[in-house]
Amino acid sequence: MADDLFCRIIAGCEPAQLVLDDEVAVAFLDHRPVFPGHVLVVPRRHIETLVDFEPEELGPFFARVQRVTAGVQTAMGAHGSFVAMNNVVSQSVAHAHVHVVPRRRKDGLRGFFWPRLRYDSDGEMEEIAARIAAAIPAPPAST
Repeated sequence: MADDLFCRIIAGCEPAQLVLDDEVAVAFLDHRPVFPGHVLVVPRRHIETLVDFEPEELGPFFARVQRVTAGVQTAMGAHGSFVAMNNVVSQSVAHAHVHVVPRRRKDGLRGFFWPRLRYDSDGEMEEIAARIAAAIPAPPAST
């Protein structure tokens, strides 16, 4: 395991508001969200970019991204979502991660130059993380 921030979160050495934690991935609230409910989904194994995944890891990882996306949209009452992954350029942590951002029609986002905000309190973060975790669908029986 590398010593990046996400590996430390996975190991429990850094605090984070987890919404999913299983053998494949960990998902938690971004501490500087585009909108409340912005979640990062990271592979449990240290992988730096999309091209570094083993082919057999992609399906299980993106199944988690899909479930988290459904949970974010439901919990946040969103009309949809923005799901994105940077590779090297604009990748603030050298550990693969997918952004899941709740979206609403006319929410003001245009292009890729988005303002970031902070949660009002740790309590607000905890409440939103709990709502998302509760709204993530159960995995299919075969996953």
